[in-house]
Amino acid sequence: MQSINARIAEELGVRENQVTAAVGLLDDGATVPFIARYRKEVTGTLDDAQLRTLEERLRYLRELEERRAAILQSIDEQGKLTDELRAQILTADTKSRLEDIYLPYKPKRRTKAQIAREAGLEPLADALFGDATLDPQETAAPYVDADKGVADVKAALDGARAILVERMGEDADLLGTLRERLWARGRMVSRVREGAADKGAKFADYFDYSEDLASIPSHRILAMYRGEKEEVLDLVIEPEPDAEPGVPTSYEAEIADRFGIRQQGRAGDKWLGDTVRWAWRTKILVHLGIDARLRLRTEAEDEAVRVFAANLRDLLLAAPAGSRATMGLDPGLRTGTKVAVVDATGKVVDTATIYPHAPRNRWDESLATLAALVAKHEVELVAIGNGTASRETDKLAAELAKNLPGLTKVMVSEAGASVYSASAFASAELPDLDVSLRGAVSIARRLQDPLAELVKIDPKSIGVGQYQHDITETKLSRSLDAVVEDCVNGVGVDLNTASAPLLSRVSGITRTLAEGIVSHRDANGRFTSRAKLKDVARLGPKAFEQCAGFLRIRGGDEPLDASSVHPEAYPLARKIVTAAGSEVTGIVGNQGALKGVKPTDFVDDQFGLPTVTDIFAELVKPGRDPRPEFTTASFTDGVETLADLVPGMILEGQVTNVAAFGAFVDVGVHQDGLVHVSAMSKRFVEDPRDVVKSGEIVKVKVLDVDVARKRIALTLRLDDEVGVADGTGGRGARGEDGSDGGRGDGGRSGGGRGRGNGGRGDRGGRGGQGRGGRGGKGQPAADTAMADALRRAGLA
Repeated sequence: MQSINARIAEELGVRENQVTAAVGLLDDGATVPFIARYRKEVTGTLDDAQLRTLEERLRYLRELEERRAAILQSIDEQGKLTDELRAQILTADTKSRLEDIYLPYKPKRRTKAQIAREAGLEPLADALFGDATLDPQETAAPYVDADKGVADVKAALDGARAILVERMGEDADLLGTLRERLWARGRMVSRVREGAADKGAKFADYFDYSEDLASIPSHRILAMYRGEKEEVLDLVIEPEPDAEPGVPTSYEAEIADRFGIRQQGRAGDKWLGDTVRWAWRTKILVHLGIDARLRLRTEAEDEAVRVFAANLRDLLLAAPAGSRATMGLDPGLRTGTKVAVVDATGKVVDTATIYPHAPRNRWDESLATLAALVAKHEVELVAIGNGTASRETDKLAAELAKNLPGLTKVMVSEAGASVYSASAFASAELPDLDVSLRGAVSIARRLQDPLAELVKIDPKSIGVGQYQHDITETKLSRSLDAVVEDCVNGVGVDLNTASAPLLSRVSGITRTLAEGIVSHRDANGRFTSRAKLKDVARLGPKAFEQCAGFLRIRGGDEPLDASSVHPEAYPLARKIVTAAGSEVTGIVGNQGALKGVKPTDFVDDQFGLPTVTDIFAELVKPGRDPRPEFTTASFTDGVETLADLVPGMILEGQVTNVAAFGAFVDVGVHQDGLVHVSAMSKRFVEDPRDVVKSGEIVKVKVLDVDVARKRIALTLRLDDEVGVADGTGGRGARGEDGSDGGRGDGGRSGGGRGRGNGGRGDRGGRGGQGRGGRGGKGQPAADTAMADALRRAGLA
C-alpha cells in the first residue's frame, strides 16, 4: 500500500522526501508561513499554496487511516476478516470506497434481511438465486412456518428477496460502478412545492429546473439547497433522464449482469428480475442518491470556500493608505452620521455626530464641524462607509475636500464594522466610546491599514463570500483562518503597534500569548529588540522561533529587526554585510551595495541558496510591503442613484466581490453592478479572478439598468455596443451562469449552439427579439445573462 507521504507527493507532483520533511515540520508544531519562509532548504522550496494543500490532504488521509484501522478491528472482532477482505480494505483509497466495503459488516439495527435470516429463509434465498429454473412458489412452500413469523408463501418470498436485496446493495465494487454512472448520467431536478411560489419568488428560476449532476456550478447547487431548506423547492435526483417507462434501466442491467441474472423464460427469472429492480429502487438508488447529494454539497462548498478565501485574500492585501491622520464617517440619516478622527498611528483623537441629511438637514453646520476637525488634527484622508446614506455623505465630503485642498475622500466597505463595534475586543479597545462611534473608528482605520483592522472581525462577517451561511462552519473557518494567517505573515507585523487580534494571527502566537505580549508592552514600554520577546511570560523558544521573523521593530537596537531576516540568520546577514565592506544601515535602500557579492559564496550546511537570496533582498529593502500602492476610485459627479445611470456610460468603480459567475462593482449609486463572466474579456474566461480582484479599481460600461429590480449590468469591454452581444470562440465554462443565452437580443447571439463564455443555455434569458435556441454563436447578451445570473445566484 502506498504511504501517505508518497501519495501526497504524487498528487502535488513533488518528491516524497519534500513531503516527508514538510510533514515532519508540521508535526513538530511549525506553521505553514514559517515553513514556507524559513525552511525552504528543508522542503525543497515548497511554497505556501503547496503546503496548504499538503496540510489539507494530510488531514484527510490520516482520518482515512484512522477509519481503516477501526474498520479492520471491527470486522476482525466479528471473526469475518479474511485475507482477501483485508487486502480490499488496505487498498481502499477514499472514504466512500472504504465505507462501501464495510457496509455488509457494519453493525446496524435489525433489518428485514436479518429478520428473514433468523426465520431460516437464507437457504431459500440461496436456492432461488443459484437456480433460476426453480419455481419460486413451489420452492418457498416448505418454508412457511407461523411460529417463525412466516405466515404464507408470499412472506417467505418477501424474506428471501430482502436477503438478496441486502447482498446486492452491499456489493462494494457494484456500488462504486453505479455511483460513477449516476454522477455521469444523472440530473438534479428541482420543482416548486405546492403553494410555495409566492413566498419563494427569489427561487423562481428553480421552480421547474434540471441540470446534469456533473456540471452544476457551485452557486446553483447551494441556491437549490437553500430553496429546499426554506421549504420552497423539492429536489430529486433523476438517475437516467432518457429512460423509457417500463424498460429496465442501465443501472438495473448492471446489477443483473453483476449477479448473473438473465431473462431466459425460466420459472424463477421474473422473480429474480423483480428482485433486481427492487434492490435498485428501494436500496441502491436511495444510498447513491444520498452520496450524490453529499458530493454535490461538498464540491459546491469547496468552490464557495475557494471563492470566499480568494476574495478575502484580495481584501486583506488591499493597498493601505498608510500612517496618515484619517477621519472616518459612518453615514446615517435619522440617527446622524458618526465621525471619528484617528491619528497616524490609529489612535482615536476626536469624535462627533453630525446631521447633514434629512430630516434635520444641518448641512452647513456639519461642514463647519468637519472642517474644524480637519484643521485641528491635520486630517489628510476621509473614509466614508458605503452603507445607508453613503452617497449623500460622499457629496458632503466632496464639498469639504473642494474647500480644503489636499484632503482626499475615499469610499470604504463598512462590511463587518457593526460586528466589530459590538464585539468584546472593541469594548476593551475603545471602552469610552459609544458603540455607534466605534464603527466610524473602524472605517477610518481600515483605510489606513485594511489588514490590521479587518483581522479584528470574524472573516465570515466581512461580506466577500457567496452562500457562506450554507457552508460547513469548520471547513469555512479553517480555510479563512489559513488565508488570514498567510496574509498577516506575508506582510509582517509591527511589534510595537499591533493589536492582540493581529498578533494572534502571527505564526506561533496564540490568542493568549498575543494578549500577554500586549500586556507586557503596556507595562514595560515598546520593545527595543526581537530578543526582548523572550521576556514575555510563556513565550518559549519554539514560539520565538516561529514568530520572530514576522515581527518588525523599527528604530530599535538591532537594524535587522526591521527586516524579515530571521534572528537565527543574523550571523549570516552580518557576514554578508562585512563582505560588502559596509554596515547594515549603509546597505539599506542601496540597490548597488551588494553588487559584486555572490550569494553562492555564503551557502553552507545550515543555509541554502534560497535563504541566502532572501537575505540579500531583505538587506537592500528590509520589511518591504508586498501590497500595492494606494489608489482611489473617482465616482462620476452627478451619478448618485440608479436613476442617474444610462446605458453606454463609462464609469470608474471598485470591485467589491468576485463570484464564480462574475464580479460586483461599486460605481457609487448604492447598488453594486454585475460584470458577468461573459462580459469580462474578449477571450474565454474560466475564473473571473483571472481578470479582476476584490478591491481593484476598474473602468466599466453600463449595459443595462433595471431600476425597479435594482439591477445594473456592466461590462469591462468598453467597446461593447449596448444591447449587442459580441461573439467569441470557445465553449462555455461548465455552463456557468452566463449559459443563459437562450433568447438572445438578436445580433450575433441568436440561433445555433452557444459557444462563448455562455456555454449551453439552460433555460434561456429573457431578451428582446430573436429566440436563439441554445444560445448564440457568440457570448449571450450580457444584460440578459447578468439578470439571470443574479437570480440563479440567489442574489436577486
